[in-house]
Amino acid sequence: MARSGQSVDLARLFAALADPTRLRLLNLMNGREVCVCYFVEILKQSQPKISRHLAYLRNAGVVSARREGKWMHYSIERPEDGGAAAVLDAALRSFEADREMQLDLARLDKACCVPQRSVTLQGAPSPIRLEAETA
Repeated sequence: MARSGQSVDLARLFAALADPTRLRLLNLMNGREVCVCYFVEILKQSQPKISRHLAYLRNAGVVSARREGKWMHYSIERPEDGGAAAVLDAALRSFEADREMQLDLARLDKACCVPQRSVTLQGAPSPIRLEAETA
């Protein structure tokens, strides 16, 4: 968002937050880096659809990606702009009270930690917890 002296595009940020799938993706990434294969498994949506939503979030400046071999890992990128960061933080906090968001997290924990992973996740790197970011 406000990298390299750029101004924050709040309209783009709000548009990124206006889609239920993108909100679910942010919820799953909150505090962790997640391989795209887990999004496909948890949200039961196609990889191309998930990738389009992740690209939208990246273009809005709230998600970053990292490649490790054949795996793509995604994590939240906190905007430098205080106002934009506050909007993102408020959205992330709201997920704590949302039943569907909590069910998604439970499915993620189960997918990561159950010895008999589904075929789509076989060999996939487990999501890793990121160090707590300062507000």
